[in-house]
Amino acid sequence: MKHDIRTYSLVQLQEYFKQIQQPVFRAKQVYEWLWKKGVTSFDEMTNISLPIREKLEDSFVIPTLKIAEAQKSKDRTIKTAFELHDGNVVEGVLIPTMKRMTACISSQVGCSLTCKFCATGKLSRIRNLTSYEIVDQVRAIAKQALTDYKSPLTNIVYMGMGEPLLNYKNVTHSIQMITSPEGLGMSYHRVTLSTAGIAKMIKQLADDGIKCNLALSLHAANDQKRNKIMPINEHNTLATLAEALIYYYDKMQLPVTFEYIIFKDFNDTLQDARELVDFCKHVPCKVNVIEYNPIDNGELQKAEDSRINAFCAYVQDRGYSITIRRSRGRDIDAACGQLANKNKAATALK
Repeated sequence: MKHDIRTYSLVQLQEYFKQIQQPVFRAKQVYEWLWKKGVTSFDEMTNISLPIREKLEDSFVIPTLKIAEAQKSKDRTIKTAFELHDGNVVEGVLIPTMKRMTACISSQVGCSLTCKFCATGKLSRIRNLTSYEIVDQVRAIAKQALTDYKSPLTNIVYMGMGEPLLNYKNVTHSIQMITSPEGLGMSYHRVTLSTAGIAKMIKQLADDGIKCNLALSLHAANDQKRNKIMPINEHNTLATLAEALIYYYDKMQLPVTFEYIIFKDFNDTLQDARELVDFCKHVPCKVNVIEYNPIDNGELQKAEDSRINAFCAYVQDRGYSITIRRSRGRDIDAACGQLANKNKAATALK
């Protein structure tokens, strides 16, 4: 049985080359081909001799994802359905603006959380993505940015399908490979991990020194309201999350972003804004207000602009940076909260 070579660490590859009585420096060459250059076949490893490549071919495979379908929105957003080696499908999004090119990537096939405002939450979780499947999404979307818009990828957000902190090992390894000189070499300041809020794993990020931007999907600074739309809050209350964020900031010295979708007649009052301001006092932070994108048969609706503006003004007047993020790609179900594999590729596999 052939092994998946990208599940091997550099040390494990060195051990392999020792076993086949080859110089261990070959391991670093192969590792660079896999992670820095992103090759999909052993034949592309041109500085490795043919006999060694044949040995590698006999022992290993390089599973790859392929683009099953790509849709372009009126606003130039591109949503891509990626078919994985086992036939499962995940979605990723390229979000182009005047200032940046952002890849929104997935970390799981489906999701085990059941947030009421998210279409992905209506799917079951099938499996975690491997670290290379996550990195391969970035590579593919980076290629789209260059091909379609003649611009390099500037930012990466783990805001696609799945809860990143429930795939901790693969997500953190992918961040390391995205930011490492051995991988894509991007600055960690350009990478954002968005979580629904798993307190013990936020602390683990700090203990492991994983450098990236941390964003918490807050959406209500009131336990009763948050419980209604995010069942995960029942086991990760706001007090528990606050403690974890303080722990994280004390160790990492990195500010946190709070993501807040304002829903009509639910969390759009000045009292809700006061509760948010109180929660913001725990750690240095900024707030992103996200425009809600209604999902099929969803109970929640987008708040009125006047309520959103009053809410934001209240928070800003108390000294906190707050930005309204307008929806992109809504017409192709590529906007925040809309990823649910409603594409031909996923339908064909059901």
